[in-house]
Amino acid sequence: MELAIVLGQVVSTVKHAGFEQQRLLLIDFIDPEGKPKGSPCVAADSIGAGDGEWVLVVQGSSARKTISNEVPVDMSVVGIVDEVVVGGRLTFHK
Repeated sequence: MELAIVLGQVVSTVKHAGFEQQRLLLIDFIDPEGKPKGSPCVAADSIGAGDGEWVLVVQGSSARKTISNEVPVDMSVVGIVDEVVVGGRLTFHK
């Protein structure tokens, strides 16, 4: 799993049938301090995360298991982060 922040939603009117009821989010991976690590990505949202929330993201076959093995998903949001503590120091609190 990796930490990410939700930047917004991605809307697609023409898509694979498995995505008909699937919400897509634009995310950016972050370090434990909240600094962006790379380019934004699109992830399937299996939990109802909102803009600006810190989330846990899985990739690969683990991501498919959160939705369905029949849907071509390789990245999925699986948790909303409440706190991050590094070396006894609180770096994030919701």
